[in-house]
Amino acid sequence: MKKRIPRDKKRDSVQARLIMEALPYIRKFFKKTIVIKYGGHAMVDEQLKKSFALNVILLKYIGINPVIVHGGGPQIGQMLKALNIPTTFREGHRVTDEATMDVVEMVLVGKVNKQIVNLINLNGGKALGLSGKDGWLIRAEKKELAVAKEHATPELIDLGKVGQVTAVNVDLLNSLLEQDIIPVIAPVGVDGQGETYNINADSVASAVASAVGAKRLHLLTDVEGLLDKDGELIQSLTVPEAFEAIESGVATGGMIPKLHACLEAVTAGVEKAHIIDGRLENAVLLELFTDEGIGTAILREGGGESPCEGPTCTGVSPLPGGYVA
Repeated sequence: MKKRIPRDKKRDSVQARLIMEALPYIRKFFKKTIVIKYGGHAMVDEQLKKSFALNVILLKYIGINPVIVHGGGPQIGQMLKALNIPTTFREGHRVTDEATMDVVEMVLVGKVNKQIVNLINLNGGKALGLSGKDGWLIRAEKKELAVAKEHATPELIDLGKVGQVTAVNVDLLNSLLEQDIIPVIAPVGVDGQGETYNINADSVASAVASAVGAKRLHLLTDVEGLLDKDGELIQSLTVPEAFEAIESGVATGGMIPKLHACLEAVTAGVEKAHIIDGRLENAVLLELFTDEGIGTAILREGGGESPCEGPTCTGVSPLPGGYVA
């Protein structure tokens, strides 16, 4: 005879309330696209890796379209060290010569990307790995970096094969989403002459979110979010407040390019962009489906809903062949 195990009614009640709290958000994001930049500790810790994969799969099963853009800086650094290829950084950017570019492409496209795809597929999802070269998904050009000098002409820094996004093939991404496939994108782009470029993953995620008219952009990182001068988390910022945080020195170091990526997405039509702590298990779900959320949100002034949907919200016209600048 099978005996009934006593239930923990208090725990059951809490779980039910959490599900009900998530319901309006599930309805709000149903059939919408969420672009997630996956990076930091969440890509290293085995439990967090599986948690992330399950979060993404859950989004797909309840009718939300996740698009993943991943980083891989530490993995690139490890491979360069193993091959005795010296690494130089200028203004936070990895100087990428031909040898380094070969390693970047090998690690990001050939290893990291396939590991993420495999983890999602093994846990019941349907993911497909892409680089910017596949279907000319990410068109790019060489990044020009000028560093201001006091009482002098700005210094031009040659970063080698470091690029910036010029256009995204939205037709390719939309065709995958229509087939319930989760795109997993390595931040490698290509120009019209076939030259390959290493691109910052936050920037690629921002460009993709803008091009596809995403409802949300999430940047996973290894900090709680943007902290004020007293070390307290800033939960939300409007566009002017985010610029002020950069100019006043509240945002420093690696937080500055993340804020710039969020600002580019929000000013191009993405409703909100979030910088969230990927060290928290289920960070994506906590941000999307709870009233308080986590991390720092950047939103248009007033925080209103976007009046339109899709690529036309980006403020630019689609380019021939399904590209959006």
